[in-house]
Amino acid sequence: MRIVVLTGAGISAESGVPTFRDADGLWEGHRIEDVATPEAYEAQPTAVQRFYDERRKSLKNVEPNPAHVALARLEEVLGDDLFLVTQNIDDLHERGGSTQVAHMHGELLKAWCRACDGRVHWTGELSDFPPCPRCGVSELRPDVVWFGEIPYGMDEIQRRLLRADLFVSVGTSGAVYPAAGFVQLAASCGAKTLELNLEPSEGTHFFSEARHGRAGDLVPVWVDEVLRSYGF
Repeated sequence: MRIVVLTGAGISAESGVPTFRDADGLWEGHRIEDVATPEAYEAQPTAVQRFYDERRKSLKNVEPNPAHVALARLEEVLGDDLFLVTQNIDDLHERGGSTQVAHMHGELLKAWCRACDGRVHWTGELSDFPPCPRCGVSELRPDVVWFGEIPYGMDEIQRRLLRADLFVSVGTSGAVYPAAGFVQLAASCGAKTLELNLEPSEGTHFFSEARHGRAGDLVPVWVDEVLRSYGF
């Protein structure tokens, strides 16, 4: 069975990572337009860099939760038949044990050089505009997909969705495209679809089954069901 799992902010929120948008439309007190667009970066690069420097530092204060660990356990059994794609920019899936994670919105612990197009692992600050380790030019920015930019790996994601037997969405709002359209694409190709979310998402009606509650409770139960079907 080929499974595609999409995870969103809800799975990380249970580990203490703030969701991208809260009830008043802000991200940790900041307007999205001020910290998550190319235009914001061109207008005030230092302020944007500092914002992501703080997000990077905060990763030390959070840990993977049972949902992350359960998905890693599923990968151990399914191998390449599990395709895990996340909208999150944290590293909680990797720290939970997953080794194959498609970060469609980039990674907080990577920097992208606009001069040489290189990508490097990065744990320090970028607000002092350090030189790129590869080319020496001070053009590093967070390797994060901002509004108006194209998500990473869309060709591979689409390929996996087209051949999936099951599509599972975990902790997503169902409001942000292109990810919000994954369920319809998978279903159109005959895949079963399952939503695991704290509450019904905007796209709940597109799923053939929906379970609502905490990801840390729902995901391990679902993974156990899948593993039992494999005789584990």
